[in-house]
Amino acid sequence: MKYQKLFEKYNLNGIELENRFLMAPMTRSRATQPGDIPNALMAEYYSQRSTAGIIITEATQISLQGKGYAKTPGIYSKEQIEGWKLITDAVHKKGSKIFLQLWHVGRVSSSKVNGLQPIAPWAVKAQNTSVYIFDGAPNGDATFVPVEEPRAMGKEDIDTVIAEFVQGAKNAIQAGFDGVEIHGANGYLIDQFLRSNSNKRTDEYGGTKENRIRLLLEISKAVALAVGKEKTGVRLSPFISFKDMNDPEILQTIMLASVALNKLDLAYIHLCEADWDDAPQIPNDFRVELRKTFKNTIIATGNKTPDQAEELLEKDLVDLIGFGRKFLTNPDYPARVKQNSKLNEISDNHTLFGGGTARGYTDYPFIG
Repeated sequence: MKYQKLFEKYNLNGIELENRFLMAPMTRSRATQPGDIPNALMAEYYSQRSTAGIIITEATQISLQGKGYAKTPGIYSKEQIEGWKLITDAVHKKGSKIFLQLWHVGRVSSSKVNGLQPIAPWAVKAQNTSVYIFDGAPNGDATFVPVEEPRAMGKEDIDTVIAEFVQGAKNAIQAGFDGVEIHGANGYLIDQFLRSNSNKRTDEYGGTKENRIRLLLEISKAVALAVGKEKTGVRLSPFISFKDMNDPEILQTIMLASVALNKLDLAYIHLCEADWDDAPQIPNDFRVELRKTFKNTIIATGNKTPDQAEELLEKDLVDLIGFGRKFLTNPDYPARVKQNSKLNEISDNHTLFGGGTARGYTDYPFIG
């Protein structure tokens, strides 16, 4: 077989995976309104893509305050928990595994989305950053609006956020998930604490790199204690700086965090890597250092080709490979890789974010 490593089974801290394909988190904004409730259409979407060894869900807000975009699902109400059960049941019936990604957007939000002023480590607005709402445009497109200036979080806000991550993790396990992924990437709340340009605090959560990783570690430790370290992963994005997140210290900060996450014995670190054409590539020496630093599973996601994925696996630099858009348009992506079949293309850009029907969501064809 050409891609022997990709098609190998893998043991994720006691969770048996049928292959090393991971369906990466992709926001699709299909939750039922009002209430941001997962639904049967979403269950069909994830069920179709259960050809992946493991699925990480779209980012899922842990509270209304943590919401940054319209129609994204939550994990803080009874109705949301019941909605997610449809999805975990459907995925498990197909033989795959599924983790829920726990999300708080921090300053990447607007009162037009959730009726609330955003919160952040510091009252610094993210420049050139927008979120989307649905304002009744005739073609159903999302309308992008600029983020608003956030309110600086006090200690009570921080304690509340930690508790919300813990409760979200407990709710996820109640909903049938195999584990949870803490979203510490892509310019959202935890990432905002990690970076010196968005975190100007002078208390124990800011200033030094050791202080800036404190919230990530406190959330990770609390979630691991609540649901099990073997069911807890973290997503980080050391080489992505959009949403006004350019920080010259981030690589050292991420490596410092990785040392501490290793001590917590978490299930995995998931690297979110840039996926546009001229994006910066993660240097090989960073991967080597991370492998030496973190003993458990490492995941790489970032528009990899099967050849690139196989090479990373063969070199033992990562253990699982995340594929996003390829699973979006090809629910049977592993089979297409095995058979070297032509891939489906995006059928309609209008349906990427939002839409209440199967069009551009669950109507992508399978092989044959």
